[in-house]
Amino acid sequence: MSEKIYRDSVHNIIRLETDTAEGKLLVRLIDTAEFQRLRRIKQLGLALFAYQAAEHSRFTHSLGALHLATRTLDKLKTKYAISNEAQTAVRVAALLHDIGHGAFSHVIETILNFHHENFTIEAVLSDDTEVGQVLHRFSPKLAEDVADIIRGNFRPMALAQLVSSQLDVDRMDYLLRDSLMTGAKYGIYDIEWIIKSLEIDEKCDRLYVSGRGIYAVEDYLQARYYMFRQVYFHRVLRSAETVLRSLLRRALELFQSGKSVWFAKETPFEKILKGEKLFLKEHLELDDSDVMFHIKQWQNSDDEILADLSKRFLNRKLFKIFDLDMPENERQEFLDKARKLVENAGFDADYYFAEDRAGDVPYYFYTKNAAEPKNLIYVEEGFSHPQIKEISEVSAAVRGLQKEYKIHRVCFPPELKKEIAKLYHKN
Repeated sequence: MSEKIYRDSVHNIIRLETDTAEGKLLVRLIDTAEFQRLRRIKQLGLALFAYQAAEHSRFTHSLGALHLATRTLDKLKTKYAISNEAQTAVRVAALLHDIGHGAFSHVIETILNFHHENFTIEAVLSDDTEVGQVLHRFSPKLAEDVADIIRGNFRPMALAQLVSSQLDVDRMDYLLRDSLMTGAKYGIYDIEWIIKSLEIDEKCDRLYVSGRGIYAVEDYLQARYYMFRQVYFHRVLRSAETVLRSLLRRALELFQSGKSVWFAKETPFEKILKGEKLFLKEHLELDDSDVMFHIKQWQNSDDEILADLSKRFLNRKLFKIFDLDMPENERQEFLDKARKLVENAGFDADYYFAEDRAGDVPYYFYTKNAAEPKNLIYVEEGFSHPQIKEISEVSAAVRGLQKEYKIHRVCFPPELKKEIAKLYHKN
């Protein structure tokens, strides 16, 4: 058997058969410019500021997602009829699900107001991308099937859930990978038992976990919960994101007010500074290195704020963060006084004082949302007369994870740590 082997830190060896049409397709997709670009985008954005080994890329994660999709399909095919076309679409979607990501993964999305999935779908369907051309040559229908999986419109829905759901190969890979690369042990769970326990409810067209796998899924959901609390929302990581947002916002505002800001001419970065939306081709030309290159130039900006924020970011002289562990009715008074303190110290509070609310937190934790049936996890309960139920109906552990968790923090220059700490304790 002819095969292509990829060494992987999480799954050890990822094999692709190259003597089959499907295997050749996957290798061709991996070798496209759009997929190779993912080597230059860090999986965890700015997490390396908190965890120095978190340098892994979207490329390695995407290969891991493909590997888990392949393993899960192989398991399901022993019991259920899965067409070759559906299998190919699922494997390709697992591989390509992240090709639309921007620089530093999710961080830039909030600044430039785009969603990576829209660029992923456009790249898959386009005749102008290498990925789109490879897909269209393989099958006229494949690109649309892959796009439908990412949109959530593909049927059978049970197969689409392998790529996009609350228990999908994307999450299953990144938890293990991020846990390994950060050195944090919170993301470890029993992946083998989950794959072994996955089943298809053909009547309702959905995935479910057999009774023997419920504890493994509880473990997986707890791993997600603690990875978000301890890694993805780490104070240092969030501080780095705050500084990056401030300096990019400063560059945008300077440029759009007619002031001098260095940029590489005739590149997508020029359009970004002008506040213009990027076309797909332009978006795919950018990666982490482009942003870092501009920030390195801005260290020498005539604008003191832009220069200072750029130096802080590059040299890890980040903002200090305090959790607002006080009654909500007291927070605004503290924030007003703290902001005034920052201003009195000579800092522009619009750039050197920020609240970190992490308002998107509820999205990341598993909640029972009937409006999104694909995002519910179903498990089998009972032995003599087993029934399929939503997991929180049978698991007290999962119900405990559904309690509301929000972050409310304040970010400010570390030079003012003592003064703001004193103000904090007064409140």
